[in-house]
Amino acid sequence: MTKQSRFSPLMVIAVLFAALSLSASAARADAYPLLRESIDPWLQAQLAQLVEAQGLKKAAGQQRLMLALVDITDLKKPRMAAVNGDVMKYAASLPKIAILLTAFVQIEEGKLALDAKLEADMTKMIRNSSNPAATRVLDLVGRDEVTQTLQAPRFLFYDPRYNGGIWVGKAYARDGAYQRDPLHQISHGITAIQVARFYYMLTTERLVGPALTVKMKAILSQPAIRHKFVQGLKDHPEARLYRKSGTWKNFHADSALVEYNEHAYIMVGLAEDPQGGKWLEMLAAPLQALVIKDPPKE
Repeated sequence: MTKQSRFSPLMVIAVLFAALSLSASAARADAYPLLRESIDPWLQAQLAQLVEAQGLKKAAGQQRLMLALVDITDLKKPRMAAVNGDVMKYAASLPKIAILLTAFVQIEEGKLALDAKLEADMTKMIRNSSNPAATRVLDLVGRDEVTQTLQAPRFLFYDPRYNGGIWVGKAYARDGAYQRDPLHQISHGITAIQVARFYYMLTTERLVGPALTVKMKAILSQPAIRHKFVQGLKDHPEARLYRKSGTWKNFHADSALVEYNEHAYIMVGLAEDPQGGKWLEMLAAPLQALVIKDPPKE
């Protein structure tokens, strides 16, 4: 005869319910806010004033300048401002971050080994913006897999609700596009807010786990192409940048997670103009200044 349990079925259910409630509470406590719900009115006004002061108000009005700035010094309380943040544009090499993400997701899932050859190719793809290296990594992880990763519910880096986002639909080679984005027919595109989300999720270890996050950040560090945001912050050598840019004809794009003294922030810029690269260069230091500037006390 078996010994009767000291716990009734109702008691077991109650204990399980309490455990689940605690788990849910902990998950909510650890949750990070949505950047779209973190617009800071003061920072937004300051960004608009900066764009006007730099003579770029007309370009912004014509959707030839797109910006996102996010103060993530307090990761649980990000402060975001954006100009044309959901306008999707061609971004040349910047969407190589999508290939990097897909590779690291597959590494975490055990589908891909992070060997010396792959790490070297990913580093060249990001720091030097090597097209041959990018195409090798793309072919290794799979073209459809990059598309699926960008649209996966856990990321939603391409989201029709917000006019698209990050997209890779062409190898970085002479071949034509194999799958342009559904909304705009762009082969290599981004929106500023979606790229800002990429860096925020990277920093908060929501792309991959802690150990692989360190590896991803290492690859994104030490940019070898020193223009745009990098050039704009050359007088601030203490600023550590994790960065990817892109350039093709009149399309200029840059993005960076910046750690500056006790501050951390994300800046993303796209410009469609022959002088677009210079625009991003001259905006870099003033954008940083907005982050470290104290807003007025209420």
